[in-house]
Amino acid sequence: MRDSLRRTYEGQLGGLVLDVPQGELRTSVGDDAVPLDLVATFGRHAPLVVEIGCGPGDSLVPMARARPGTDVLAFEVYEPAVAALVARLVREDVTNVRVAPVDAVAGLERLVPPGSLSEVWTFFPDPWPKAKHHKRRLVDPAFAALVASRLAPGGRWRLATDWAGYADQMRAVLDASPAFEAAPVAGSEAGSEAEPGTDARGDRPVTRFERRGLAEDRAITDLVYRRVA
Repeated sequence: MRDSLRRTYEGQLGGLVLDVPQGELRTSVGDDAVPLDLVATFGRHAPLVVEIGCGPGDSLVPMARARPGTDVLAFEVYEPAVAALVARLVREDVTNVRVAPVDAVAGLERLVPPGSLSEVWTFFPDPWPKAKHHKRRLVDPAFAALVASRLAPGGRWRLATDWAGYADQMRAVLDASPAFEAAPVAGSEAGSEAEPGTDARGDRPVTRFERRGLAEDRAITDLVYRRVA
């Protein structure tokens, strides 16, 4: 991490970067952590979105900037990416984002109040392409149940991947969950998959991970599911 990035990052600890009680590891959440006071965290009452694995903010920053009336909580464990994100938020004066540099599963479970989210964004999570590593993929039935518990009824889970096998797994997990239904997508009579440029993609900008996938001739899949009552 460059010295300038580190200074910006450290200057935002307790501000844009949340001060989360740590567990045994730097990115774990301590047993003494309690759900966030969202009004105190963001300084207002507003709809809340969580992005999981935001990286340096390729999608997060423009999407948050386009939603000034919405608060966005981002989970990211890679410190240089968090520093780059914070520097961009400061540079572009985006004030409705807070970053939690901790594991997203523990963060959702311990920091986010149940039923408090209007949307969850999971764009290009690690695909773990080798079959022996598929068990490490984020989107599985247990994680889907956790996301469902944090979404308000009618809230949406937006996902994107450039790995066809992972897209199939995402659909299988969410189609099997009684807590979710596929959200309507323009140009698709049933199901939630759409080509880039349709409603499933929405305002999600192209990220560096997506460019890499496209350069390697992998198709991009965007999915949208809605939390049922």
